[in-house]
Amino acid sequence: MLPVVRRILGKVVPMSEATRTFFEALERRGHERLLKKTNGTIRFDLERDHGVDHWLVEIRGGVVRVSQQNSDADAVVRADSAFFDRMARGEAKPVAAWLRNDITSEGQFRFILLLERLFAPPRAARHPRFAARSCRRQG
Repeated sequence: MLPVVRRILGKVVPMSEATRTFFEALERRGHERLLKKTNGTIRFDLERDHGVDHWLVEIRGGVVRVSQQNSDADAVVRADSAFFDRMARGEAKPVAAWLRNDITSEGQFRFILLLERLFAPPRAARHPRFAARSCRRQG
């Protein structure tokens, strides 16, 4: 289980519930079929009032591992922690956020595109196949 709090200058500060839940869910996924040809690391630097939280996501042959460390990565994504919470809840999409400069990145761009697969879809989103079926039934 990933930590629920973090220490800043000797003080214990609670971590965002959405952020913690997002990274715990990534860790539990285990092998991700859509990522089986992907190998690399993405570090998330989430800026808070009193510092930066670092999360490292390692993908090796479809297996996703998460840790809280500040180490070198193939891609680094920087975001305000409040905005990252919106992405974690499915309220904002990573690539659109990058285009609006709500998140910034450096390193291999292919990992920025890969973020779309890691984050939850918007709450009201439906697969196009299911949406088409329901339209056919109604019409």
